Amino acid sequence: MTLQAVEKQFSMLKDKEIIVGITGGIAAYKTADLVRQLTKKGANVHVVMTKNAMEFVTPLTFQTISGNPVIHKMFELFAGSKIGHITLSDIADQLVIVPATANMIGKVANGIADDFLSTMVMATTVPVFFVPSMNTKMWSSKMVQANIEKLKDAGYEFMEPASGDLACGTEGKGRLPAIEEILERMEDIFTSKDLTEETVLVTAGPTMEFIDPVRCITNRSSGKMGYAVAKMAKRRGADVTLITGPATIEFPRNDIDIVHVTTACQMRDAVMEHYKKAGVVIMTAAVADFRCREENCQKIKKKGDSNYMTLELEKNPDIIGELGKVKEQRIIVGFAAETENLLDNAKEKLKKKNLDIIVANDVAKAGIGFGSDNNEVMIIEKSGKAKQVPLLSKEEIANIILDSVKKALKNKKRIKEDWY
Repeated sequence: MTLQAVEKQFSMLKDKEIIVGITGGIAAYKTADLVRQLTKKGANVHVVMTKNAMEFVTPLTFQTISGNPVIHKMFELFAGSKIGHITLSDIADQLVIVPATANMIGKVANGIADDFLSTMVMATTVPVFFVPSMNTKMWSSKMVQANIEKLKDAGYEFMEPASGDLACGTEGKGRLPAIEEILERMEDIFTSKDLTEETVLVTAGPTMEFIDPVRCITNRSSGKMGYAVAKMAKRRGADVTLITGPATIEFPRNDIDIVHVTTACQMRDAVMEHYKKAGVVIMTAAVADFRCREENCQKIKKKGDSNYMTLELEKNPDIIGELGKVKEQRIIVGFAAETENLLDNAKEKLKKKNLDIIVANDVAKAGIGFGSDNNEVMIIEKSGKAKQVPLLSKEEIANIILDSVKKALKNKKRIKEDWY
């Protein structure tokens, strides 16, 4: 499998029939990017526009991006005599209304179906997801909030607007959320919530050990694997805390508790502070094994004619080893980045650190591991059973790791029940 194929492979939206309903708000122009991103993820997108939406963007824009006809007439028919809003709702997997105006929210909340979009909402049985965008005062009005609560009680999905500068010249809550956040919530809707009872602690990224104020010892870890694990665990319903070193990538979600650290000692302190409330600890961080015995307060200058300089190093805390000694009923997952004897070295670490699962990968291979969006790993369980995972996106590998965690949780629960 090529790297290009891997990049397009994993998405809960792939091959799904998605209806994007667009209403008459200034944020309608941003929906073009949402439709484009959905098609990139492999979804088949059908756009439905209200009359007011067409005052902001033309149907031709969305037809060009989606590759499907745009529907905006109340009594539009599909092939033959099939009624449009019924036929489209029958094939849909999810309906997202973005931007969702106060008008559309109010109509649906009160059973009014006077255009194609509101009629289709009444006719569908698939998840309906509202992404509101409006003036701050409209958003905070008692009537709008009452309508939203009414729809939530009826099982409709909602996303909070973002805060910032608004098109009307004011500032506050009412902006359309980032397209990436909307896509993530859409993927949430399709994801089984099988970790809702779990609290998961994830470590990610590199650590930095300072030599002097301008130099440090670090490594090539980007944090992508740990961020993917945190993202997938949250998507599957877990309560997630992410302890991250100085990674330069975007945070995976805005509803994950994030703790920032820099050095290995800071990561150790953060882990020991947060691990007690976690039932699962997944240690993906590439923690530096050594730090300078003494950190220079001033920048080290070149001295004399020598081409060499000696740094005295001392060991950093063995965080995962320390966790293994106090694990109790927790599931602990470690990672082993190796360049040789992958299986043997990983099994030795699994046993020595008292882990339940270890994920090993060969960082000497090109195109995977550090900095890449893809990886190829071996997942080894405490029983010694090993599973080779081929080249996949890190998000898909994260899901496979979480499947192994779920299995370990079930086994631990069964053993506990048998004991009693």
